[in-house]
Amino acid sequence: MLLELAHNKKILLLGGKGGLSKTTVSAATAVARASAGGRVLLVSTDPAHNLGHLFDRQIGSTPTKLAPGLDGLELDPEETIKLHMSEITRSLHRLMPIHLRSEVDKHIALSKDAPGMHEAAMTERICEVVEQGQEEYDLIIFDTAPSGHTARLMALPEMMAAWTEGLIKRQEKADKFAEVVDDLSRDSSLEDKVFNADAKDEDRLRESGIRKILFRRRKRFETLRNQISDGEGTAFIIVLAAERLPVLETIELYKQLSQSNINVGGLVVNKRVPEGVGGFMQERFRQEERHLESLEAALGGLPRQDLSLFPHDVIGVAALAEMAKDF
Repeated sequence: MLLELAHNKKILLLGGKGGLSKTTVSAATAVARASAGGRVLLVSTDPAHNLGHLFDRQIGSTPTKLAPGLDGLELDPEETIKLHMSEITRSLHRLMPIHLRSEVDKHIALSKDAPGMHEAAMTERICEVVEQGQEEYDLIIFDTAPSGHTARLMALPEMMAAWTEGLIKRQEKADKFAEVVDDLSRDSSLEDKVFNADAKDEDRLRESGIRKILFRRRKRFETLRNQISDGEGTAFIIVLAAERLPVLETIELYKQLSQSNINVGGLVVNKRVPEGVGGFMQERFRQEERHLESLEAALGGLPRQDLSLFPHDVIGVAALAEMAKDF
């Protein structure tokens, strides 16, 4: 299932409850697709980055070569927010009168820790990664954060596109109001018209700049929203364990993703106890089967792939390629 999706999709997102080796499954899928001749970008959006530990090398916020045909990227939340706020500050400095720059800086400083700022900055960065990555890679794989964070992140493009649309409409209303005021002032003296002309031109330039930024942001969010909800090119894979809480969380995550029009392409049940080992482990296997019956009852229509518990740690490209043989 995983390799079939990796060959047929342009974007794969893997998510689920924390601590279930989503990063390992994501990386093994990426290694397998790259080994088959594709150009793959593996991206971590999880604040607790593990890609570097998994590949036993330093991975940062720019694409790093991990294997032939495979690059890796870790989106650091703090760095993402810093770059996001710097871009906003530069734009506002360019658009606002010079005497208001100190107020702009004060507002930006207060906004840095505002609720939702992390998610907004990360969404903008994901937009950039997808825009640039689809020109260079055959497949982009996102190793996402634990379920709750990921569900919010998947809903954000829709919300931010709508929010930006609201700002555009308010800007258009403000422009119309300014036109009315301008019409009323046409009977002003020649002296007023001459000395106010430059100020009005500056206002128009600022308004034009604001509109351009808003339209660009709206297009960016709409494009990402369309891409992640496109079942032909994108799929979300939920990684879980055959235990009660991960199964229940998976059912809830599926509902949340469906509400955001995200196509769930399948389920990966990771770290399964091998059948027939006897004793304590055999009892664990039977318990897993009971939990998976609940999963099947709720989400039986989804493709499912079970991965056995590995006998050793999976570290490095060779071990990931070995793991991918079971895909």
